[in-house]
Amino acid sequence: MAPAQPEGLPAPLDGRLPPSAAEGSAGRALSLYVHVPFCAVRCGYCDFNTYTATELGPDVSQDVYAADAAAEVRWARRVLEDSGVAVRPLHSVFFGGGTPTLLPAADLAGILAVARETFGLDDGAEVTVEANPDSVTPGSLRVLAEAGVTRVSFGMQSAVPHVLAVLDRTHDPENVPRAVEWAREAGLGVSVDLIYGAPGESLADWERSVRTAVGYAPDHVSAYSLIVEEGTKLAARMRRGEIAPIDEDDQADKYELADRILAGAGFEWYEVSNWSRGTDTAEARARRSRHNLAYWHNQDWWGIGPGAHSHVGGTRWWNLKHPVPYTHRVRAGESPAAGREILDAQTRHLERVMLEARIRDGLPVAALDDAGRTAVAGLIADELVDPAAALRGTLVLTLRGRLLGDAVVRRLLG
Repeated sequence: MAPAQPEGLPAPLDGRLPPSAAEGSAGRALSLYVHVPFCAVRCGYCDFNTYTATELGPDVSQDVYAADAAAEVRWARRVLEDSGVAVRPLHSVFFGGGTPTLLPAADLAGILAVARETFGLDDGAEVTVEANPDSVTPGSLRVLAEAGVTRVSFGMQSAVPHVLAVLDRTHDPENVPRAVEWAREAGLGVSVDLIYGAPGESLADWERSVRTAVGYAPDHVSAYSLIVEEGTKLAARMRRGEIAPIDEDDQADKYELADRILAGAGFEWYEVSNWSRGTDTAEARARRSRHNLAYWHNQDWWGIGPGAHSHVGGTRWWNLKHPVPYTHRVRAGESPAAGREILDAQTRHLERVMLEARIRDGLPVAALDDAGRTAVAGLIADELVDPAAALRGTLVLTLRGRLLGDAVVRRLLG
């Protein structure tokens, strides 16, 4: 069950953005996120806006989804032009979900072709497709690479069968190394996603998963702590006492273990939950996810698909969550947005602190208000931020600071 959408201001049916969204737009990066809302099976921990094939009628089937997504891409350009917002080549494109690779590779390639024709792509633009290891073949990965996809992000989650079972993950862990090899043969960069802290996962289980992922020699690793969201099957099982609740101390131990193993294998953290491989910072920087960094730097992005969120110049909006009304709006040439908000200066400051404090490049001390700058000395004393970096004018979290990142942000915001 996907979470309820936020409340907000009504979004105009013509999609037009306020004049504030256009200010300085030529100097900001523009990215595209394409949400593919289909999954073969909904995992027990997942609260994303996803649907199995039997949940939706023929009007929004996997067979016709690509045409609707492409229509919104074209419509997005018209809205930006009508709103006076600079139309720029895309800095990055990210196909997420759901399981994007449940669509034929040719459909994903077709959406990307429309994005290229409509906006253009920056030189060296990053194009990522999320994938279940069971839903790719050597042929499908070649089609994606030939279309301009540059990297694939595999949802590995764990190498341990009983942990995958708790998460309701149905993929065969033996398929992960094969999928990675096929992606390499197609010339694609590879990221693997892991989840730690599942009920019943021991520290040894987690170590096995991290070392297995490292053994695949990916370019990038994401490791996220399990969050049990209301409305999911996992939350219901916890309420009934069938599985143990989340242990935050256990999750902290697993984060530290992952960071130690990844650092020892030549990976460098660049965001609290993300590491890129490289023998030096320049090489590791080249393998960072440009799309994710666009989010953390609060650049502009347009989200395509049901429930997708967008942000342009301090205006944020979100599409209708259910694919049926979303599809009807897109086909009528109307905005599929359910609501929007225009961020005030205080909210934009809060979000900048929350986002940039998470990344290795750090948060400029000059971006803080007086209360935030006053808090810096205490954060150094508590070994939560790097003292040398702070003296150079940038707040960079220590390992302890990464574990207590929310507390750091609260102190910076007073």
